[in-house]
Amino acid sequence: MKGGGLRVYAVVYLLFLYAPILLLPVFAFNSGTIIAFPLKEFTTEWFAQMWGNASLRRALANSLTIAVSASILATCLGIFAARASTRFEFPGKGPVMGLIMLPLVLPEIIVSISLLVVLLSLGVTLSVLTVIVGHTLICMPYATVILSTAFNSLDRSLEEAAYDLGETRWSAFRLVILPLVMPGIISSLLMSFTISLDEFIIAFFLAGNEPTLPTYIFSQLRFPKQIPMIMALGTVLVVLSILLLTIAEYFRRRGIAKTGAKDTGGFL
Repeated sequence: MKGGGLRVYAVVYLLFLYAPILLLPVFAFNSGTIIAFPLKEFTTEWFAQMWGNASLRRALANSLTIAVSASILATCLGIFAARASTRFEFPGKGPVMGLIMLPLVLPEIIVSISLLVVLLSLGVTLSVLTVIVGHTLICMPYATVILSTAFNSLDRSLEEAAYDLGETRWSAFRLVILPLVMPGIISSLLMSFTISLDEFIIAFFLAGNEPTLPTYIFSQLRFPKQIPMIMALGTVLVVLSILLLTIAEYFRRRGIAKTGAKDTGGFL
């Protein structure tokens, strides 16, 4: 009885959480301009309107530039942090790793305002570049966690065998270690890309006059006639996010299977 109650609670909770997302495609293919039941005719007009919107294309280009740049930077920095934390012991290791993970627990509004104050005090003009810096800061803890799992699962005897066969530290890292953790790297890239693409608060504070996809969506909510197009855009973003997370989880599990490590849970 107790277990049945928990299952009912879990189902109700998930429905409450995901029902708005499930309604996105329903209204995205509805010809009515008012988001309400009963539904009208099936249409793809809002998707066509979405693709023909020049402002939306500009915001999409900015978001893709930011997401690709932030994911690459966060993953590269995450490789260094994960490698150092899993392979070496050094003074202040705990505080340093805690500092790297700090953005996970800090409210994004605090991080955003702090970055805004620092950048403006340095005379930096707000632009796509400043958003990339902010998103790299936010994505790096996620990349470090994913890559730490990948590096922890490595068999050190493989690295030592490479040294015995005459490889240098760099060549052993490039030829032996990186191929083994490559699924983790791909997973980190995809996860960081998804986080950056969907992030709103930092982009809102640091983008200046350059719109990103989330800030563009927020600006259009004031216009009722634009809501159906936003529903269509939201549908595309949800499908894209699910696809990227599924691919990331696939590579995460592939990396665990490749190294023979224990699976402690993933994204899905």
